[in-house]
Amino acid sequence: MSAASVMVSTSSSQDERRGPIPTAALQSILVKPIPFVAAKSILVRNHYLHSMPGGTQLAFGVLQGNRLLGAITFGSGPAHAYRLVQGANPEDCMTLSRLWLSDELPSNSESRVISIALRALKKHTKTKFIVSYADPGQGHLGTIYQATGWIYTGLSEAMPMFDLGDGRVRHSRSLSHTLGSHSIKYLEEQGIEVRVVPQTRKHRYIYFLDPSLKTQLTVNPQPYPKKETK
Repeated sequence: MSAASVMVSTSSSQDERRGPIPTAALQSILVKPIPFVAAKSILVRNHYLHSMPGGTQLAFGVLQGNRLLGAITFGSGPAHAYRLVQGANPEDCMTLSRLWLSDELPSNSESRVISIALRALKKHTKTKFIVSYADPGQGHLGTIYQATGWIYTGLSEAMPMFDLGDGRVRHSRSLSHTLGSHSIKYLEEQGIEVRVVPQTRKHRYIYFLDPSLKTQLTVNPQPYPKKETK
């Protein structure tokens, strides 16, 4: 799957009137497929993880006028994420792996960008559901997923990340894509120094592009996590 296969007429996706009519500022946002190199450049520079995840399959740019002010990517996530839905296959599931928007964009831009991208995936791909994660270690609760109607499924298993000595952390899938393996023993045998960076469990959300699969969710939906108040 490539961005070319989702050459949405994002203008038509964005002009669909569902719910409240967006403000003029929000309507000025254009969401469309962009080359991976463009998405990688802006994400490495601005996203808190400073990386483009391995396994990325689709990248959308967020533009205002001719300025690229954000990016959202989808691709392969945790190997067994598809098992959240009974009877699903790996190709039924994608992970929303990165989202970064400039503060120059208007309020509620994240909700609009996610909604446009999801409609494009539903219309132009065979993907049936999307999984995404919010990192409590960064103070994230997944508020944007709550605002856009995702189902909260609790905390995921803690998956370690890896530092190759440059201070950037990477998922094991990124190591496999760039170095051919995520085995620490193998990489060290190749002279590559690897430091394991322990991670906290993450809030996990799921969004069904095919609503008929909701009854096949293998975990119980849970109340949305909220910010603790003193």
